[in-house]
Amino acid sequence: MQISPKAKAIAPSPTLSLAAKVRELRRKGMRIISFTAGEPDFDTPSPIKEAAKKALDEGFTKYTPTTGIEELKERIARKLKEENQLDYDKKEIIVSPGAKFVIFNALYALLDEGDEVLLPSPYWVSYPEQIRMAGGKPVILETKEENGFKMRIEELERAKTNRTRVLILNSPSNPTGTVYEKDELSQIAEWCKENDVFVISDEIYEKLVYDTEHISIATFPGMKERTLVVNGMSKTYSMTGWRIGYGAGPKELIEAMGRIQDHTTSNPTSFAQIGALKALDLVEEVKEMVSAFKRRREILLEEMRKIPNVSCIPPKGTFYAFPNVSYYMEKMGASSTEELASYLLEKVGVAVVPGEGFGASGYVRLSFAVSEEDIREGLAKIKDAFLSL
Repeated sequence: MQISPKAKAIAPSPTLSLAAKVRELRRKGMRIISFTAGEPDFDTPSPIKEAAKKALDEGFTKYTPTTGIEELKERIARKLKEENQLDYDKKEIIVSPGAKFVIFNALYALLDEGDEVLLPSPYWVSYPEQIRMAGGKPVILETKEENGFKMRIEELERAKTNRTRVLILNSPSNPTGTVYEKDELSQIAEWCKENDVFVISDEIYEKLVYDTEHISIATFPGMKERTLVVNGMSKTYSMTGWRIGYGAGPKELIEAMGRIQDHTTSNPTSFAQIGALKALDLVEEVKEMVSAFKRRREILLEEMRKIPNVSCIPPKGTFYAFPNVSYYMEKMGASSTEELASYLLEKVGVAVVPGEGFGASGYVRLSFAVSEEDIREGLAKIKDAFLSL
């Protein structure tokens, strides 16, 4: 069968591929401690499941409006107003099968062939592939560990051209856990206004922050009309498999995204939308999960400090850490962090995600969406494996 060049050019997701490999090894009976999880290890809260079950029992299983049911869009608008100080009409909101598809819709709606998208690295693995799929060109801004993996205005200045259309901003950030502060966002907002750059602000981890606060760049003067705020249910409410995400932005863009969704996925799953409606009312369940992640974060950082020659910026958000393991990569003569990750998996049965997929060789991503016991045992095994080099 002949596969199109554009399909062949799409790289598989390294995080999903590695998770599949871990599942296969476990099926074979191997004891694997996996730091690869891109989802909370908590079950979806019961009130959400009960609401969806009730919807199923009542026959809410048919098509809904393509961009989501009115009640859910109205509830999202209320959430954005109360929690983010952002005032949107329901016509400025789209609900999609996951936040990932919201981003793809937006890129497809915004980009002409060859338009450039500024993308700070380390970045979430799907961003560059989605940009290319939409006909755009990712322009990578390499951030530095010593700057907390945050882009700077001088880097934006160097990267811009007359084809620059969009900046992707992910705060809190996957994979680094970086959270941009108010003054930093203000500077980026001013630069975007001066250079007529639209922002896709991926805020999917907004509730998972530690010792800081999440601020949306859309709240700054003049930015609401040039920002798409992207969020969803997956991370905050442990609903990854439910596939409910949403975007809020200029009405013209939302309408274009709706037309794209008309001819791709149609509506998000009907009864999952009812679950999402219930999720947005939950408070205590979210607090408990964030509290657990904060404890695990401290344990992970404590154990990592015991490993010589490994540095790690303490994550201020998400449930990921992104340590620098380049010293041990050099010790084993590896040409990539993928080789180091394979060594850890084969030698001590610990799975980590290599940094190459995030545009950052020499680093690995560790998820602390695992038990405290697994964090301690897994980091001890990594330490032993590294010191044996």
